[in-house]
Amino acid sequence: MTGLPHRLVEFVGALREHGIAVGPGETVDAAAAVAVLGLADREQLRSALAATLLRRSGQRTTFDALFDLFFPVAVGSAETREEHGELAGLRERLVVALAEGDTHRLRALAASGVEVFGQYGQGGQGGAGAGGMSGWSAYQTLQQVRPDALLDRVLAAIRGEPGTGLGEGIARQEAQSRIATFREFVQAEARRRTAELRGRDRIAKHAVAPQTDLVSFSNANREQLAELRRTIQPLSRKLATRLAARRRRARRGQIDLRRTLRRSLATGGVPMRPALRARRPGRPELVLLCDVSGSVAGFAQFTLLLVQALADQFSKVRSFAFVELTDEITRLVAAGSDDPEGLARRILTEARLTRWGMSSDYGDSLASFVEGFSDAIGPRTSVLILGDARTNGGDPNLAAVREIADRARHVHWLNPEPRSTWGTGDSAALEYGRVVPMHECRNLRQLARLVTDLLPT
Repeated sequence: MTGLPHRLVEFVGALREHGIAVGPGETVDAAAAVAVLGLADREQLRSALAATLLRRSGQRTTFDALFDLFFPVAVGSAETREEHGELAGLRERLVVALAEGDTHRLRALAASGVEVFGQYGQGGQGGAGAGGMSGWSAYQTLQQVRPDALLDRVLAAIRGEPGTGLGEGIARQEAQSRIATFREFVQAEARRRTAELRGRDRIAKHAVAPQTDLVSFSNANREQLAELRRTIQPLSRKLATRLAARRRRARRGQIDLRRTLRRSLATGGVPMRPALRARRPGRPELVLLCDVSGSVAGFAQFTLLLVQALADQFSKVRSFAFVELTDEITRLVAAGSDDPEGLARRILTEARLTRWGMSSDYGDSLASFVEGFSDAIGPRTSVLILGDARTNGGDPNLAAVREIADRARHVHWLNPEPRSTWGTGDSAALEYGRVVPMHECRNLRQLARLVTDLLPT
């Protein structure tokens, strides 16, 4: 298989690798759309493939990045190339394009900027790849062009004459949005050119950001963390609906054999109408025990915020944090929904979690929880322990975990490290896993699945 069909199959494979589920049916529909539309109008093709291949919201950013790699604008075409000129001339044309909101011109200027200023390595102007590496750098291009420094000039052009232009706030927001679009075009062009040198599959795997719900808690940058925080409330509503549906199904109970047989007498002994035992399941109690030290702090923070948003689904939720000692933070988490970015800082400053430093001490932390907060656990309590289980060489205190498991209805340990690293170095994950179930939980998608699958109704 060669040509366009092969390219479409490669594109679908890249979407799957980035967590976007695309089945054979969607692939066939996409191929039919390509056959009808052809390649004459690239943006029309982009919209058609998005409509046939995507099922969920939040997937379009990843889709667009991969589409630009597998279906690039023709190199050297009028759509993607402006006369090079000097840096000052390119920036002047960029101001005009930004002020007019001309998307095609912005894309062409991005291509020209990358071609002139973005090459590095052998034959490149940056000279950064003297060791044999070469490619195209969006960062290097943006450092030269500096589109953010043009904000005031673009803003003045968008506002126009007094009384005829946009308001100050709207104009500034529009200017910043157009500059951000130009930056995205530069990044897409640099990826495309580098893919020509090193192969599309490699660049698609390593240079295209994953979907928000697949971003690793421990590796997320500031922008990704902000996006993760914005997903908490919509995700909590979806999970609340799912938990409520499970609770309705559970309320039906199991088949009551005696009543079913009695009913079957009216139908000649055929049990046409099964009788179910009535159940009155109560909402479970939930306790979270969270390691908030180092790289696992972000994971614990998102879990705390998500569970707090789901608080109505439980009869009681109590949250505890630990580093070297354990302290209750239920009040801090409840208040943290209004300022999620400051939650970690407030936990570390207002709760008593440390004695000497910020290194995790699982042994003493678990002991202080059992000694000071054992009343939080009862026969209706589900406990989620959040942490990487790295003891820094200290005593893992398995006895404390056994005591928690004996007291609680359910105990589950959510670990933000990949399963392949459990038991390596100072990790006691495998030891803890022999006492309570240990689950890999590296991103928001895994967290959402575990919350709905593990928590009882």
